[in-house]
Amino acid sequence: MQWTMGLLAGLGMVLSACAQESGHADNPDAQAFVNHMVEKHAFNRQQMLDLMREAKRKDAILKAIQRPAEKAKPWYEYRTLFITPQSIAGGVDFWDKNRKALEDAENKYGVPAELIVAIIGVETRYGGNMGGYRVLDALATLAFNYPRRSEFFTKELENFLLLTRDQGLAPTELKGSYAGAMGFGQFMPSSYRAYAVDFNNDGKVDIWQDTEDAIGSVANYLAEHGWQRGEPVVVLASPRPNADMTIVNDSLKPQWTVGQLKEKGFETTAQVSADMPANVFSLQTAQGKEYWIGLKNFSVITSYNRSRLYAMAVYDLAQEIVKARGGRS
Repeated sequence: MQWTMGLLAGLGMVLSACAQESGHADNPDAQAFVNHMVEKHAFNRQQMLDLMREAKRKDAILKAIQRPAEKAKPWYEYRTLFITPQSIAGGVDFWDKNRKALEDAENKYGVPAELIVAIIGVETRYGGNMGGYRVLDALATLAFNYPRRSEFFTKELENFLLLTRDQGLAPTELKGSYAGAMGFGQFMPSSYRAYAVDFNNDGKVDIWQDTEDAIGSVANYLAEHGWQRGEPVVVLASPRPNADMTIVNDSLKPQWTVGQLKEKGFETTAQVSADMPANVFSLQTAQGKEYWIGLKNFSVITSYNRSRLYAMAVYDLAQEIVKARGGRS
């Protein structure tokens, strides 16, 4: 009943404002989606039809989804997007304001506080930019107008509506990124339902306004994806002249061990065990290529965003925040 009232209220508020944009009521894929939600999840058919009429196609979203900045920029340019004096200072401030929650999350999940802070910093500038698109519009636009990833976004739209019904939220009111990611940590709806936690035990899971839940949810996500407590993330490698360059950037997942990489010509002076799962990747700096050995925890960060550049930006920002604070304590 609460979900229904929230939905109707939200519809009434935005119908006139969005009248100039087309909804999805006549879209065959949207109609099939309505049937699915009614038959599988017992949603009210008329409410679903109204919601598809309200869900607006946004051309700006279709343009945004096709701008892969990570593929276009070399590391030394990509890094400057996220590691700035402002992002470092913001991370120090966020850590200081949320010290207890970060300490509790690290103790429970094993994820260092600086990594949690850095992910939230990279994702939303510590909550300063969680996205301005209605999640409903973003997911419907991509589910029904972006064939290449229609299956993925249709599933996310399903999860979004289940989430809003379960939590009594109005689906027309929640905002996020152009891809439908939400809250401090930019969780997609399926990740929200699977990994978001009520970290402060107040009876609800809120990653939009509750920093404790947001912090716990990011830590839980990484833990559930295999974070290794107390282990390093990456170590710098020094390739020998005869190093096997064919294995550089071969996978986001650890395909080798540190010992095997040494045999293939990629040595490190860091104190890491030879049996640690690892891979080797390169980064383009302004002075030339650097080679790094990514360990299990580096791979876990790429499960959050499947990009070496992203994971390295998170790692670098985390280290810079620690330095700016004068340590981890």
